Amino acid sequence: MDITHDNRPAARKRSSRRSNAAPTIADVAREAQCSPMTVSRVINGEENVREATRIQVQEAIAKLNYIPNRAARSLAGGAQLRIALLFDNPSASYLSEFLMGALEEASKRDIHLVVQSCETVPESKELISKLVDGGIVGFILPPPLCDDQSVLDQVRASGGIAVAVGPGRASGSHGSVQIDEFQAAYDMTRHIIGLGHERIGFIIGNPEQVASGQRLEGFRAAMEEAGLPISDRLIAQGQFTYRSGMTAAERLLSVNPPPTAIFASNDDMAAATVAMAHRRHLDVPNDITVCGFDDTELASSIWPELTTIRQPIREMTAQAVVMIARAYKQKTPASKAKAEQVTLAYKLVRRNSDAGPSLASSFKQNTDRK
Repeated sequence: MDITHDNRPAARKRSSRRSNAAPTIADVAREAQCSPMTVSRVINGEENVREATRIQVQEAIAKLNYIPNRAARSLAGGAQLRIALLFDNPSASYLSEFLMGALEEASKRDIHLVVQSCETVPESKELISKLVDGGIVGFILPPPLCDDQSVLDQVRASGGIAVAVGPGRASGSHGSVQIDEFQAAYDMTRHIIGLGHERIGFIIGNPEQVASGQRLEGFRAAMEEAGLPISDRLIAQGQFTYRSGMTAAERLLSVNPPPTAIFASNDDMAAATVAMAHRRHLDVPNDITVCGFDDTELASSIWPELTTIRQPIREMTAQAVVMIARAYKQKTPASKAKAEQVTLAYKLVRRNSDAGPSLASSFKQNTDRK
């Protein structure tokens, strides 16, 4: 297990991950004070951008000398590859990381990226057909769409290339990029146990996503291996949203005796747990340890900063873009193409939200057991 102690100032943490000095679409977005999606729309000449914003983006492009490299494509005489990113994810922090990775890689390769909300399976069928008719070649599918076999099959039937990003398990018929969800949750639980905690609460993610079950099983496996009891009262259902995290944390902290640590299945719910602990006048981590999963921007934007599992979300979506581009270049029909499966490494990042159980909590639990 790789544990990283992240003690850098918050403002430097994300920017330090990118070693390439060339300006990216994210740099342009920061300079223009808008979203990367807006920059993408301006670059691609789309009309649904306010004129003032368009000018602001163009000025940022000129200032940073950002070049999308359209000239190289024109000289090569090739058509621009078009990829669609479909999403139905309630976590804004996760989706932000997800979009940044796809937009940066697409921009680097001069690929036209279409970002489209897709909330229901019936809607996806019509939408996929419409996008394919409009020239879309590949589809990037984040959770929970990546776990819906009917959506994946719709892409394949339409002749498109599908890459599932973050599925709980790989599919043999479609490309996928993931981490080992079970092992990551197991490692985090072992870390919490190693701090001395025995009464640990767990907040489950969206039950419709396979990764939620994998993370729960990883938690259970670590607890059982350590010989610690797993109480149903200390497992609460969430939906990967901040609001569901608040509700789940309130339930867990109302148990008598309460847990001395809570492991939430994503950073949104972990941040909500920290907020609920503060509402109850509990200090994090002195009174209760809180750990998350994903390492989104939110993890290092709250106080205390979260100990969490760093899922390389940007790298995963960038890899999905590469996989689609590679499959397209091979000119192999989607029905006959070999499904490429990629598993990336994760890290346990330790920050300021975890510590050993306090003496007061331990004394209270020992008293309550008598």
